[in-house]
Amino acid sequence: EAAEQYLDAVAACLKDENASVQCAACAALQKHGKAGEAEVIVVVQYLKHEDWPTRRAACQAMGDLGQAGVRHLGAVAVRLSDSDEDVRAAACEALGKHGGAAEPHLGGIAKCL
Repeated sequence: EAAEQYLDAVAACLKDENASVQCAACAALQKHGKAGEAEVIVVVQYLKHEDWPTRRAACQAMGDLGQAGVRHLGAVAVRLSDSDEDVRAAACEALGKHGGAAEPHLGGIAKCL
């Protein structure tokens, strides 16, 4: 796939100091639908970022990273009680994309309804 050749550059952007660049890198990984463990760990760290757009982007990315994201669903579930409603919504959607793997977090999702 043509996008494969750019994954290293996207991974480098994950470590950028600018929150907008971090969000864009999360979105690129989300659209690509896969990432290595090192990239997933950075995205998981962004779930705790001080800026809500970065937390939202991290949730959105985690929803589309397949098996790489499943191991970190607990970190996504923490965002179900985020102070920002867009982050809470993104966390719900991300967990929903993981189907049965997110079953332990159904109570948290229900509280968002």
